[in-house]
Amino acid sequence: MNQPVDTFDPLFLGQNEGFSQYQTMMNQSIETLLNHASRQTYSGKSRHDVHQDINRSMDFSTNASWQDVLDETFNNVLNHTINVSHPKCVAHLHCPPLIPALAAEVLISALNQSMDSWDQSGAATNLEVSMIQWLCHQFGYDQQPDGAFTSGGTQSNYTGLLLARNLYVQSHFGINGHEEGLPYEAHTLRILCSEHAHFTIKQAAAQLGLGENAVIPIPTDDANRMDIGEALNTLQYLRQNNLNPFAIVATAGTTDFGSIDPLQDLHDMAQAYDIWLHVDAAYGGGVMLSDQYNDVLTGIEQADSIAVDFHKWFYQPISCGAFLLRDRHLFKYMKHHAEYLNPEEDELDGILNLAGKSTQTTRRFDALKLFMTLKFIGTEKLTDMIETTISTARQTAELIDNDSNLELAHFPELNAVVFRFMPNEMDHINMINRQIQQLLLIQGQAVIAKTKIRGDTYLKLTLLNPMTSLSDIQDILSDIIAEGQAQSIHINQEVVG
Repeated sequence: MNQPVDTFDPLFLGQNEGFSQYQTMMNQSIETLLNHASRQTYSGKSRHDVHQDINRSMDFSTNASWQDVLDETFNNVLNHTINVSHPKCVAHLHCPPLIPALAAEVLISALNQSMDSWDQSGAATNLEVSMIQWLCHQFGYDQQPDGAFTSGGTQSNYTGLLLARNLYVQSHFGINGHEEGLPYEAHTLRILCSEHAHFTIKQAAAQLGLGENAVIPIPTDDANRMDIGEALNTLQYLRQNNLNPFAIVATAGTTDFGSIDPLQDLHDMAQAYDIWLHVDAAYGGGVMLSDQYNDVLTGIEQADSIAVDFHKWFYQPISCGAFLLRDRHLFKYMKHHAEYLNPEEDELDGILNLAGKSTQTTRRFDALKLFMTLKFIGTEKLTDMIETTISTARQTAELIDNDSNLELAHFPELNAVVFRFMPNEMDHINMINRQIQQLLLIQGQAVIAKTKIRGDTYLKLTLLNPMTSLSDIQDILSDIIAEGQAQSIHINQEVVG
């Protein structure tokens, strides 16, 4: 027998006591967060102990007070997460979220709109469409552009290559790949990208049924940008060998170096060979707002599609990104009409259903947090944040370049700085740099990243946080040098012993 409805009160917002319970629980959650707001970059607790504590919490047979739940959760889980808002958390493209965006998240989660059809979202759909048009304008799309909010660069890159593949298969082999699948010639399809392009290009090729080997990595120049001459030679070789390049992926902000491929030259090449140009600007797209630096993106307005992330340089909580398409009509190469969701009749009646523009069905109302953030701080303040981080990165590079204990790998184009500690004895340089990264993390001194260049281990600072000062950087570099020297001595003593 079904239980009375009031048995579940107040577990939902629509019930008698729902809003009161919601307010109480939200206040308690905020209070718990504020009590621990000044924690270090990481608690230092071992991976094994964290895992053990969480396993001990996996008993759901009884219910507890919300405060007890919060206390246990914070002690066993939240207190041992990475503090991404700390100015010494400078490892990855992992931004500190802006407060207005966090406030917007409260509205997004409570409203729980689903962005696949208008009758599940109402005005939320209209806002996403308007935000996409605003973004398209920012990137120079001025004809009939379109797009959709995504979970991030992975989904956006996949969407661009999906459309590029289906368009090419239709126009060159007369096959509707969306309905009929891949033609026999699919094994000849190729994608060109920089050797430093994001791994999701290969991942997308695999998911599209082409295989990772369909991606041809192009060597880069001294600035870690795709070498145009090498790209042109590769295109000519592919055509001469009856292979079919159908897309070039340009990277506007490589993960390690922040390098930006020569977009105008790549557009000219793509146009000459009649293939799709997709720009992965998940990282570097934010620089479009900067009059001081946006010339590095010249040519992006001619790309067929663009990926841009807002949970990087726009300081939005994860996840929040967008896929932008220069010609809205090209969405037909992935669109599917479901009678219960986005029937063709709705489209003829002018009803906005967004399901046909995304590889997701259910999607969050992420456009709201970007909208509210921009309304609250304005584009000028956001631009100041972006430009501050670039300036800090360039000053950091100068500090590193002038220190004999450190070796700079490149001068930053955006705000990623790659370098390494240089011990007196070079035999164990990779081991020492790896240990530096690990020790700074577990000791809570700083969260920095490591990467490899031609097989050697380097350290990386990704300076997304505009609150990270040069003083913070000097502290981090001092800690790196101190740890490096200590590890060098320890290793030498072991060798001698």
